[in-house]
Amino acid sequence: MQGTDRHLATEHWLLSTLDGPHHDRARLEWQEHGVALLPLGGLFSAVRLPGRLVEAAAGRPFASAEVDAFLAETLHGGPVIYDPHGQRYYALVPATMPVTWKHAVDDWQVVDVDCLGRGTYLGVPRVTATRLEAQARVSYWAVPIASAALMCAPLTVARLIAAGRHRMPEEPEA
Repeated sequence: MQGTDRHLATEHWLLSTLDGPHHDRARLEWQEHGVALLPLGGLFSAVRLPGRLVEAAAGRPFASAEVDAFLAETLHGGPVIYDPHGQRYYALVPATMPVTWKHAVDDWQVVDVDCLGRGTYLGVPRVTATRLEAQARVSYWAVPIASAALMCAPLTVARLIAAGRHRMPEEPEA
């Protein structure tokens, strides 16, 4: 499939998280703001990863091309969104992960990792936003979504979290 066709198919898949009448609103959000709020838990969920955890796992400063490449390799090309305002990454995972990995997710919250699913919305960038725009500072695909329904494997995300936790500097006790 050609790049433009693939982008269009992926956009349609992302829009399928919304009821038909809301598709135009999401397209307008992408056009005007660079991101559209899409509901999680139907087709996919997201694991929120703080930048400091990803930085520790990668051994490099976050929001850099090197970290994006690290995530692409580590998560086997699974899609990841970077939010420069919150300095957080969002690994897209199967919709069932918040339920099936509940105990692990509870343990991850001590390092500000959370698994977002049903009842949560995520700011999803345009499919073509694949690098940080210095002026706009809008979310982008740190690892572009290669095709509809190709998500990060939960076990691979869990290994990334474990590596980051292991390498994170100790926080001083209060």
